[in-house]
Amino acid sequence: MMLDRADGRWRLDEEMIEALEIGSGILGTGGGGNPYIGKLRVRQALRDGHVMEIIPLESVPDEARIVAMGGIGAPLVSHERIKEGREGLRCVRALEERLGVKVDAIACEEIGGQNSMEPLIAAAVAGLPVVDCDGMGRAFPEMQMTTYAIYGHRSTPSVMCDPHGNVVIFDHAISELWHERMARACVVSQGGASTLASAPMSGEFIKRYAIPHSYSKAISLGNAVLDARREHRDPVEAICQAERGEVVFRGKIVDLKRQLAGGFVRGEAIIQGFDSYEGDQASIHIQNEFLIFSRNGQIEVIVPDLIVVLDADSGEAISTEMLRYGQRVAVLALPCHPLLRSPEALDVVGPKGFGFDDITFKPMNADDTGGAE
Repeated sequence: MMLDRADGRWRLDEEMIEALEIGSGILGTGGGGNPYIGKLRVRQALRDGHVMEIIPLESVPDEARIVAMGGIGAPLVSHERIKEGREGLRCVRALEERLGVKVDAIACEEIGGQNSMEPLIAAAVAGLPVVDCDGMGRAFPEMQMTTYAIYGHRSTPSVMCDPHGNVVIFDHAISELWHERMARACVVSQGGASTLASAPMSGEFIKRYAIPHSYSKAISLGNAVLDARREHRDPVEAICQAERGEVVFRGKIVDLKRQLAGGFVRGEAIIQGFDSYEGDQASIHIQNEFLIFSRNGQIEVIVPDLIVVLDADSGEAISTEMLRYGQRVAVLALPCHPLLRSPEALDVVGPKGFGFDDITFKPMNADDTGGAE
């Protein structure tokens, strides 16, 4: 990463984007949109002459106005319907006009999957930097599930833009959950996938409550996989070493239930074990992302810790829309960031936040700091 200025910002190049595709796919826990599609869009923006700069979280001025942005909708739709390309820019300009302010930088809503790419494109076209952070450290299916919202930011006024040129402003929502409900209804009418930008945050706020170093982490994680492939090492093991994770299962997908409902992909994957897991059966509950991993009927990994499904040989992350019968997979568990483990966070992103009222979150590696930063 080449440092360009006194504030430590650095520019993305195509090699970094290759690593980001891999790393964001892993951190996406099955959701966030297909990172390959996002990579193609970012690469084209770079080749069109746009500059993509990342500014360290610590360098953001307290008084800066930061707008968080990401895709909203079902990952399956974002895989099948390519974006027009200027949805994010329209969101930024509409927010500036509505509030009478100038935005200083863009932040990522969620580092997982294609949503890691959307802020880069919008910021590059708008001539703005992207902050090295995000609001999840992974991917979650609903907008109120960011650390920004959990720790007090009000997302409205917000703007949603679709590929057709429609611009919708949510002027006020009485709660973050109501904002999610209204935006989800709107995105269904827009075809199932759009881009949304939330009300600006101050630099002071984002330095306290964002998940730090998200882009650096995703790129470093992608490079760990690429290095392992070049050196003929196990990429799955390389991921575990980089993130203090563990392999919890290896097997073949033998059944898959998946449907689009209410703007989400919901379902369950059933995996029959092989190698040291011969004779065991695992299941993963899906709501855009992988939420709960069970083996032989016993829950072992629970959201907000990360459940990652990888190709057993290549270490490539498999998103929920790319799951197929017969795939040979490795299932990893990675610890989430500590900001997601507080009582107020668990009320939103723990099992109860997804309707599993009878399940209590039990963190993995509870004494660590939530993975390498």
